[in-house]
Amino acid sequence: MEKRIVECVPNFSEGRDKAVIRQITSAIESSGGVKLLDVDPGEATNRTVVTFVGSPEAVVEAAFAGVKKAAEVIDMRRHKGAHPRMGATDVLPLIPISGITLEECAALARKLAERIAAELRIPTYCYEAAARTPERRNLAVCRAGEYEALPDKLAHGDTAPDFGARPFDEGVARTGATVVGARDFLIAVNFNLNTTSTRRANAIAFDVREKGRAVREGNPITGKVVKDADGNPVMQPGTLRATKAIGWFIEEYGIAQVSMNITDIATTPLHVAFDEVCRKADARGVRVTGTEIVGLVPKRALVEAGKYFLRKQRRSTGIAEQEIVRIAVKSMGLDDLKPFDPAEKVIEYLLEAEDKQKRLIDMTCKGFAEETASESPAPGGGSIAAYMGALGAALGTMVANLSSHKAGWDDRWEEFSDWADKGQALLAELLHLVDEDTAAFNRIMDVFAMPKSTDEEKAARSAALQEATRYATQVPLRTMKTAFRVFEIVRAMAAGGNPNSVSDAGVGALAARSAVLGAALNVRINAAGLKDRAVAEALVAEADAIAADAECAEREVLNIVESKI
Repeated sequence: MEKRIVECVPNFSEGRDKAVIRQITSAIESSGGVKLLDVDPGEATNRTVVTFVGSPEAVVEAAFAGVKKAAEVIDMRRHKGAHPRMGATDVLPLIPISGITLEECAALARKLAERIAAELRIPTYCYEAAARTPERRNLAVCRAGEYEALPDKLAHGDTAPDFGARPFDEGVARTGATVVGARDFLIAVNFNLNTTSTRRANAIAFDVREKGRAVREGNPITGKVVKDADGNPVMQPGTLRATKAIGWFIEEYGIAQVSMNITDIATTPLHVAFDEVCRKADARGVRVTGTEIVGLVPKRALVEAGKYFLRKQRRSTGIAEQEIVRIAVKSMGLDDLKPFDPAEKVIEYLLEAEDKQKRLIDMTCKGFAEETASESPAPGGGSIAAYMGALGAALGTMVANLSSHKAGWDDRWEEFSDWADKGQALLAELLHLVDEDTAAFNRIMDVFAMPKSTDEEKAARSAALQEATRYATQVPLRTMKTAFRVFEIVRAMAAGGNPNSVSDAGVGALAARSAVLGAALNVRINAAGLKDRAVAEALVAEADAIAADAECAEREVLNIVESKI
């Protein structure tokens, strides 16, 4: 189950006073539910870039808290700095990391901009994906004229803010205006070259970057720059959209690099940029020896890269996530200059490390068995059923991967890779349900701790118990539905997979059936505690139908297995 994570990178118009910066970052952290990743103040720019991540809801609250505090402690009337700016909180983008789309972030950004204007009385503009008009997608358009132009901009409808339009008054003079938006993740990456030539590195950078290079008359290097009717240089675009790049020499490493910002990883994924830089470098007699990621990276960038390189090898992509990431690291040489630890560079892994919650699926096999055997009622049959389903999915996935890699079956690798991908998805969902079933049981236990002294407390306790019981009935039903989908995989693997592993597909069917029937018992016993008998009977009826189908599916798979043994 993919966790919903959003990154926020607000820029505050204070880069010199550490006490002021600390007040803002403290307000962000104290809102709860977010992890502060970076605080980068600049004295010359008099500006601080703050980076934090968390759930969409937590990030929005933290961002609002940061804007509010910045409005209290920064007076734009006294601000001077080298960077363009027009507000105490100058720009505030929301960035999708996982489990959420750019469009959803844009909707959150527009609501946040409206709230900032309504509650804090700060005029707000919306930019990038959150823009309400096409021209305002460009940040420079929203910030045109900077802080000093606000009195005139607020007075005209076509330049007025999207929210909070009003005459320039003392309040606006103090806070300025804020630009809120949504954009995709920006990856800062350097491609290492086997040369010390900055000119060669720059040439490769100009080959690939979206802006490209100026067209010249005659000699492409020293010739006169061609200009259009308005006197602007005519540009020959590069091959990679949504990229900016230059070449430079890094004395620390003794090599030249192509330094690139990928501003839209949906348009140009990291692995596509890597391959294209390799291609252009090769055309100039230069080799890319590795890649250096600056800062953090979302997991999807490495997972997409790993799967891309696996497909190039005609290998199954339905393998464990850590193996996919390892393939990405090795394929792009992310450990060329220094060790690359995904736990320290991938945003999602950093957040998981912060989550100290004990999970059953993190235990050893022995530890899980011993925990189940203890006097505690959880984990119980529901968690065990989900785990049996996960083992069934794992066996089906194993047969698919073995079949994909079987000598002489190279023309079928993609067919089996697709089955392995489906198996990995079911495996992940069932492993999630192992802990979810125990969590559902614990919710019922928590209700018993609720007070029951007054009639109101008794009514609240009773309602909470019914809600928790209903949820505890629905979770094993989800386990049944998910485990039942394992049969499709093991049936296909028994019928057409590697014949040497047909017994493994059979055991997978047995595990899936046990998961379905075991979870069905939990549905029935939990449904007995529901006062709404119509709901209880509907849940039990659905469970009984799935259980009957599972027994038929198991027999079908075993018949295939027995015919081949």
